[in-house]
Amino acid sequence: MKVIICGAGQVGWQIARHLSGERNDVTVVDNNPDLVRRATDTLDVQGLTGFASYPDVLDRAGARDADMIIAATYSDEVNMVICQVAHSVFDIRRKIARLRSQSYLDAIYSDLYRRDHMPIDVVISPEREVAQAALQRLAAPAAFDTVTFMDDSAQLMGIRLEEDCPVLNTPLRQLSDLFSTLRVVVLAVRREGRLFAPESGDQLFEGDECYIFAPVDDVPRTLEVFGKSQKKQERVVIIGGGNIGLAVAQALEKRPGGRIRAKVIEKNRACAERAADALERTIVLNGDGLNAALLAEAGIARADAVLAVTDDDKTNMLAAVRAKSEGCPFAISLINDPTMVPLLDPLGIDAYINPRATTVSSILRHIRHGRVRGVYSIGDAEAEVIEAEVMSTSSIAGAALRDIDFPEGVLLGGVKKGDKIHKPRGGLRIEAGDAVVIFALAADVAAVEKLLQVSIDYF
Repeated sequence: MKVIICGAGQVGWQIARHLSGERNDVTVVDNNPDLVRRATDTLDVQGLTGFASYPDVLDRAGARDADMIIAATYSDEVNMVICQVAHSVFDIRRKIARLRSQSYLDAIYSDLYRRDHMPIDVVISPEREVAQAALQRLAAPAAFDTVTFMDDSAQLMGIRLEEDCPVLNTPLRQLSDLFSTLRVVVLAVRREGRLFAPESGDQLFEGDECYIFAPVDDVPRTLEVFGKSQKKQERVVIIGGGNIGLAVAQALEKRPGGRIRAKVIEKNRACAERAADALERTIVLNGDGLNAALLAEAGIARADAVLAVTDDDKTNMLAAVRAKSEGCPFAISLINDPTMVPLLDPLGIDAYINPRATTVSSILRHIRHGRVRGVYSIGDAEAEVIEAEVMSTSSIAGAALRDIDFPEGVLLGGVKKGDKIHKPRGGLRIEAGDAVVIFALAADVAAVEKLLQVSIDYF
């Protein structure tokens, strides 16, 4: 597949990294020569310096025979023009644009993106994606990372094991024997900075970060087994009233019953006033989220969680630390720079949201269209969790799991047949139409797609 990626920033670079590693023909376009050079020096891609909205630049990038264009520059308007030119001049079949402005995303204006108007096939909103990720973190405070699969009927959770975890030093195969009715699978473990797919004889140790897959019905029991309690969040303080903080507060207001009460702290007065006008029941305070007196006024000592989502990583981390020192038991921080993540545990920050990974996962979900229903990128593009429907032409259709030769870095999390989710067992037979969730280290993603025959059916 030939893909043109417009914008070589963090998101564009990560998408290029994923696609080029899967032997696609990728060209990266950016008007910053340093970003283009970084992409061509570190990835197996072609690079072109220029303004991606210019037809002659897209022509030189190979737009006449491109299958897909991804507009991920920093400007909404440039991304929209890129898609228009790609459609009108080059007839590129699939066009994806990243749009930040909420005005462009309002449902009443969705007609704008019709093929005879502004032809964009998929619109990605980083702020909305990140706000949704924040809501998922709030809903699962025991996990540092969480995402749903299989039409929200199953959940992937990142759980850090503490010294009181009941299953420490227990081989994974024994977990299956001890909790035979629990449909839970440990898909990945990060230990001393290395992410790997565990084998049945591996044990879990204190400090391990485990990625665990389970049906939603089994989540409470799963958390109990791994030594975690599920506490309801009723009072939340949001530090940062920009697009993300505002979207989270609005979503909390719309939840049935209005059980979660939120307060927003925003330093910029104009931004605080905008948030106050848009919210009905949420109190908005204008001031510095690092100020202890203001945190006390927001009731931080009585809050169940603090969510720091300003546009500055260091501010978010410090605000989370200050909130915990003032008595808040649970802190979530927005972190753009992945090199900051190892600092979170020593600082006592419970969970984080990576906007880049969230946006990349969303774009990948639409790139791997057709029978691939969902993709979630783990860590710094170290691995992916893929949900797909098994095709009749797939080599795994009709085979029992014990007879399928999965690569070493690949694990099956669950199989959904109809409305029922099954835990993977050797005798379970995979049939056409089943939905499967698969964990794969980055080097093994291509092998997984070959097993599913995605490239043949969709590309």
